[in-house]
Amino acid sequence: MARIETVGNGTRMFITGAGWHPMLSEGESIAVNGVCLTAVHVQENRFACDVLQETLKKTTLGHKQQGCLLNLERALRLGDPMGGHMVTGHVDGTGVIVFRKSVGRDWVFSVACDHDLMKGVILKGSIACDGVSLTIVELDARSFTVHVIPYTLTHTSLCELKKGGSVNIETDIIGKYVYKYVGAGTIRSKTTMDHLHQAGF
Repeated sequence: MARIETVGNGTRMFITGAGWHPMLSEGESIAVNGVCLTAVHVQENRFACDVLQETLKKTTLGHKQQGCLLNLERALRLGDPMGGHMVTGHVDGTGVIVFRKSVGRDWVFSVACDHDLMKGVILKGSIACDGVSLTIVELDARSFTVHVIPYTLTHTSLCELKKGGSVNIETDIIGKYVYKYVGAGTIRSKTTMDHLHQAGF
């Protein structure tokens, strides 16, 4: 993060990030710590994004300081290879780091979330933490655990997470639709495995 400015009644973030090929374009969508933003001004190694007040309240971006590390990812283009699970940049909420510990060469993070978020978390399912695609290793009623390899830790802002810190959470988009169809809808009692198979799940 290069700097944060107040523009009128809004907030603009200036972010330094080199190595874009091709170079970013104005109007392009980019995920910043898992939050989908729009590049409103672009220079060679820097771009600016306007951030809604609602976004600042509902994500960790409202607490970021000048000089902090941020995960950056440009939007997937049609035909691009897909190396992880689908992440939309529409953050569902935030979680709190319960603990962080090393296990051999890897790192283990436990993250606590409120009940509404936990409804979209399943064991061995996918989850995005600050925009980083990870797999749920352990799960209980109030928290989940993920394992992070050394490469991911050293190449993302996850290296700065500590106990008590907050992280943006986006649950799996497919799981959201399944829950809406099966768990929250009026047809719940009528749903069978055959119905799910016919619906493409």
